[in-house]
Amino acid sequence: MRTPKTLATSLLCLSAAALLALSAAGAASAAPAPGKAPMETSGVSSHTVVETGGAEYWTEERMRNAIPGDVLADKAVQRGAGSTAALNRPAEAGAPITVESQAPVLQAKEVQAKVNASETPVKHIGKVFFTLGGSNYVCSGNSVSATNKSTVSTAGHCLNEGPGAFATKFTFVPAYLNGSAPYGMWTAKSLHAPTQWSSGGDMTYDTGFAVMNTLNGQTLADVVGASGVQFNAARGLSYKAFGYPAARPFTGESLKSCTGTATNDPYNPQFNSQGIPCNMTGGSSGGPWFIGSSSTGYQNSVNSYGYGSKSTTMYGPYWGSVIQQAYTTAAAS
Repeated sequence: MRTPKTLATSLLCLSAAALLALSAAGAASAAPAPGKAPMETSGVSSHTVVETGGAEYWTEERMRNAIPGDVLADKAVQRGAGSTAALNRPAEAGAPITVESQAPVLQAKEVQAKVNASETPVKHIGKVFFTLGGSNYVCSGNSVSATNKSTVSTAGHCLNEGPGAFATKFTFVPAYLNGSAPYGMWTAKSLHAPTQWSSGGDMTYDTGFAVMNTLNGQTLADVVGASGVQFNAARGLSYKAFGYPAARPFTGESLKSCTGTATNDPYNPQFNSQGIPCNMTGGSSGGPWFIGSSSTGYQNSVNSYGYGSKSTTMYGPYWGSVIQQAYTTAAAS
């Protein structure tokens, strides 16, 4: 989340607007036959985790020193900023799809917020730790409702290089606070992302899902619960986003949040992303966006990117049919 707002970026925005205008003019002169808007199709890239010992690897020191994962998104943002191909992509269309939340069956202990915490820890929201290219990284994630009761949502760049390899030692720590793991450390058994992300690093689809192993014979949702999710929702909704920002001025040791009404990204409209007022920094990537004003709403996006280290807007991908397919694959695995 350090890409600067440069003159070139502004010119790109103007060029994109011109292309959109030309596209609209062409559509007006050659009206399509009546029917449903075309829907983008997608494959899903899945990776089965074979390594063991992920939870033991993440010592308190390694967790504290992990690199905020926004650096992994920077290259995709920069590459995508020079692309106009996505401007001709048909808008995703489809009826809204809603999956209800899952309540925990265990009454886990409450975690009290300590210093430097603007939010009391939420049981199903946590930090994500993983390795890529021999380096340790940190992002945020959320337990989401799924048939397997073991699925975590995060940003695509927090589990796959986009394009490139899948992460190793992927571990989810729900309700993380100052180095503690009150509900345990959950390791992944499989990772899933849209092929548009895993093969091309397309920021439009910067979302991934991890399926976690059971812990002490229990599923993740049974211990911390799981948020309901929604796809193909209206644009311009009001959201509350959560995350663990670790880059300055934050420390990554406690949960933060932002609330606001979503607006389209004016700098890179080809990403089809929406942004809300937010100054969370690296480490918050992958944190959930909930429709409404609390963590009890339906999740409908994730923290993806911002522009510059002092960005005042956080952008998230639109959860349409493509990301829904990745979710469906993970949830049923």
